[in-house]
Amino acid sequence: MNAPTATAVVAAVAQISVALAFLSIPLLRHRFGPAAKAAACTELGRQGVRPQVLEENGLRFDASGHEWWAPGAFAAVNLAVAALNLAGGSWGTTLTWVFSSIAFLANLAILHSQLGAARSVAAAFRRKGDPELVRIDVPAFLKAAEGAFPAWTRTLQNVRHAFVFAGSALAVTAVTLV
Repeated sequence: MNAPTATAVVAAVAQISVALAFLSIPLLRHRFGPAAKAAACTELGRQGVRPQVLEENGLRFDASGHEWWAPGAFAAVNLAVAALNLAGGSWGTTLTWVFSSIAFLANLAILHSQLGAARSVAAAFRRKGDPELVRIDVPAFLKAAEGAFPAWTRTLQNVRHAFVFAGSALAVTAVTLV
């Protein structure tokens, strides 16, 4: 292995930033998920829907399942590729191109799903076929759950998107300049 170039170091720092940004998702869900669930259950009660319908249909607000493994996997891959870039290995460039592009596109999909959350959750509730889920006023349900997160988490979410988009683009640009 060779010593890393300055551009490889820039790519690695960008990839570490992207990894940390992805890790913020499960950390916030772990910290505030129980409060979000409680708020959502209160809203369901207000709507005359049994709160147990969430558990019965596997709906969660914590950092379990894909809410942990997906961002955790993106973080791990970014850290591994950053290590390759810092080690000066030739694989760092190729894998940066592949995985930074995937991270950029995945974050685009995350942003899209967040912007259309009410519509996609309502559609998911319909697909489940549970008549109780279909009765839920989804915008009010989501607003209640989101309201359990501190206001600063919305700012952090925007910063996270900026870090992932900019960090992924910077990593690809940096290894291209090698």
